Amino acid sequence: MSSNFLSNRILIVDDEPNIRETISFILEMEGYDVITASDGEEAIKIVNQYLPKIILLDVMMPKKNGYEVTKEIRANSDYKDIYIVILTAKGQRRDEINAISSGANMYMSKPFDDEKIVSLIKEIF
Repeated sequence: MSSNFLSNRILIVDDEPNIRETISFILEMEGYDVITASDGEEAIKIVNQYLPKIILLDVMMPKKNGYEVTKEIRANSDYKDIYIVILTAKGQRRDEINAISSGANMYMSKPFDDEKIVSLIKEIF
């Protein structure tokens, strides 16, 4: 495992540019190294290259959805320590079950407030 993995790197994956930019700005102001992706395939490439410590991952995206990305990451034992938070506008219990059963560590409904994201990230680190 690369020592880069132990950094403060966070990957934000969402097909909505405003969400990516808002979360990135908030976390960069807190001193985190933030990388973004706009779809599931791009997310997998970034994970392979940069080994983020945390992934904030939308469910409904083009190319690969958040559940598919989570399953693919979890299939690689080198990535077992990546903390995955599924972010979704769907707030049904079934969606939370799908997130956890796909391998996510946590599930968070949109909209979420900035302070909640920052405190979650601090808690994970």
